Amino acid sequence: MPGVSVTVICRDEAHHLEDALRSVAWADEIIVVDSGSTDGTPGIARRFTDRVIVREWPGYAAQKEYAASLAANDWILSIDADERVSAALAAEIREVIQREPREAAFRMPRMTRHFGRWLRTTDAYPDYQVRLYNRRRARWKPLDVHESVTADGPVGTLRNDLLHEGDDTVEQRKAKLRRYAELSAREMRRKGRRGGAIALLLHPPAAFLRSYILRRGFMDGRAGLRVSLLQAYYVFHKFACLREQRSPTSGAGLEGPRERGGQAGRRGPRR
Repeated sequence: MPGVSVTVICRDEAHHLEDALRSVAWADEIIVVDSGSTDGTPGIARRFTDRVIVREWPGYAAQKEYAASLAANDWILSIDADERVSAALAAEIREVIQREPREAAFRMPRMTRHFGRWLRTTDAYPDYQVRLYNRRRARWKPLDVHESVTADGPVGTLRNDLLHEGDDTVEQRKAKLRRYAELSAREMRRKGRRGGAIALLLHPPAAFLRSYILRRGFMDGRAGLRVSLLQAYYVFHKFACLREQRSPTSGAGLEGPRERGGQAGRRGPRR
């Protein structure tokens, strides 16, 4: 029967890692690759697995590929330190793997807790993520904003949620969205997009209406309103950055070591 190896890459995630690893204790193997934590993260990881490796930071996709290369099983479940595998999702994964699927990978809905509330509305949900994959038929593709799995074969869809601990305050969320926006703008410019005044004027309110009205953010009260307004803030900042950037190599958004996308950063993940 095929087994499942869980991989986690991390740095300074002592406040999150225990819950993440506890949620995947059912897996056949857990591999943690740390990129130089100073807060005791490796010690927490060793309470759950002896497969703890400290490795210099090469970028998100490269680190995740390295973690997968260490696995004893071909089926990999990749999670971040601030994510948890729900009991229902764990049972579904085991059931899928036991039938030896023809799919090369599976995506799953991710539900995020923002401002103290789990959201099943706005652009935050279902936020599908390809995290379960056969390493012989799929691999991590580096992108400036969000690394992703590309598969040589069909990608299935799981029903149950991957749980994600989001932001508690508006300032935390804004800081993260500014970094995403700068990286998104750089990738858009590389693909030939040009930011104009009309886009800057029209896209942010459209993003708010989509998140708050079409995707029912109004049903999640104040948290839904905040997330929708912040989505408009992100879109505005993205198109503003696109207008400001003078060349694809301007380097906007690449200064700090804790960026969440692509190869930005020198030391590794903060989610």
